[in-house]
Amino acid sequence: MDSKEKAISIAHAAWEKQAINPILLEVKSSSDVTDYFLICSANSNRGVKTIAENIEKKVKEIGQKVIGIEGYEVGQWVLVDSADVVVHIFYEPLREFYNLESLWIDAPRLKLPFEDNPPPLKPNLSQELYG
Repeated sequence: MDSKEKAISIAHAAWEKQAINPILLEVKSSSDVTDYFLICSANSNRGVKTIAENIEKKVKEIGQKVIGIEGYEVGQWVLVDSADVVVHIFYEPLREFYNLESLWIDAPRLKLPFEDNPPPLKPNLSQELYG
């Protein structure tokens, strides 16, 4: 699996957990650290953590390693580093405040194959219990 496929797979894992506005940037021509940045957000600290957990799970499923996770305990801005793909998951108000996308304005943005589709709905517990 090349780094682009890995990045798209990781973006899909974020999308599965209702990540808000996932943006995948190709930064390999301007960064010595990584090939891709994924930037996304969630409406709550718990949502940020859930996205991070699902990304970590996906990285392991595809036989790759997570080098480090920063900020998980607080859940405001979590960074998941898997070498050639670095993920920034923000609590939504912080994403707007830091506006990380503006730092990489010249980086090509990759269209995600699922970005025009709504994320999967969370199961409705009452519907499961009472049909």
